[in-house]
Amino acid sequence: MHRRQFVLGALGAGASAGSALAFPRAGSRACSTAAIPFGAAIRVDLLRDDPDYRRAVLAHCQLLVGEGGLKWFDLRPAADRFVFDHPDRLIAFAEANGLKMRGHTLAWYAGMPKWTETITTRQEAERALYEHIDTVVGRYKGRIPSWDVVNEAISDNPAIQKPMRPSLWQDLIGTRHVELALRRTAAVDPKVQLVLNDFGFENPTLQCRAKRAAFLRLVKDLKDRDAPLHAIGLQGHLPGEQEIDREGLSRFVAELHGMGLAILVTELDVIDDKLPADTVIRDEIVASRARSFLQAIGDVCRPEAVLTWGLSDRHTWVPIWFSRKDKMPNRPLPLDANYQPKPFMQVIKDFTRATS
Repeated sequence: MHRRQFVLGALGAGASAGSALAFPRAGSRACSTAAIPFGAAIRVDLLRDDPDYRRAVLAHCQLLVGEGGLKWFDLRPAADRFVFDHPDRLIAFAEANGLKMRGHTLAWYAGMPKWTETITTRQEAERALYEHIDTVVGRYKGRIPSWDVVNEAISDNPAIQKPMRPSLWQDLIGTRHVELALRRTAAVDPKVQLVLNDFGFENPTLQCRAKRAAFLRLVKDLKDRDAPLHAIGLQGHLPGEQEIDREGLSRFVAELHGMGLAILVTELDVIDDKLPADTVIRDEIVASRARSFLQAIGDVCRPEAVLTWGLSDRHTWVPIWFSRKDKMPNRPLPLDANYQPKPFMQVIKDFTRATS
């Protein structure tokens, strides 16, 4: 099973950031020397049930995004019913503690409730997408400053003639669904930052090169059509055993940034199932991969945010699909299972600190 099939959102369902985390729409902070906001994907129930988890989030994060809660599977148990419990609780926590919350996600190939299988025509698909955006973005207008509008639109193995990932939206509307989602979101909240979020760009493989090329073609087409698009989310689920293609990733970021787009790191972690058992060695490799990834981006521009997909090894999606053969716990995140910082966290602190 593909690892993204797990991150459906069912799991989900610091310092004060202030106005500095307003996510400017046109990438105006990309060359800023200010500190880069750091955050993590959060499981709402753990904020209530695990005091150590809550303390760690408040100690380290300026940004939050829900692991679940805002995905169709969580929000839409029926066509005529929205359930906002988890995102309402998360944004209340964020606002009570001076944090900002990102929105994830409005259009995705996965995490769709069963009832959406009854959508069979282009008109029905457009109507459902518009209703969803109107309702969800409208509810949090002025409170969520940045949305992953379309998530993972490019195929894992894109062909020149068929680069897009199959989905309800792609199958019934076609590639135009990306533009429609961006325009509709902009119409509902004209001040929100509009982000395309995707993964699999960073390794020295033919697959990553093909995916970078397909993604660039999509973005260039959107820009040619004057679609509202402000930023790119680079997820960064890094295979620990693979080197980062520093040169290729930097060129990719430079092309995106050259089109006036801001860059965000949105879901960083390091998948360590194939790394050595020794935790000291393993933690250093994990930190090295994260450092290389961030530096390849930072060589071009300072991203407007860095978020990891989870904060502590105690709560991570990685062992569900990438458990280690030696049965040792996975260690993909900046804090260990006891919420203590690892070398990965030092990499983040070094990268995100203000520069002179």
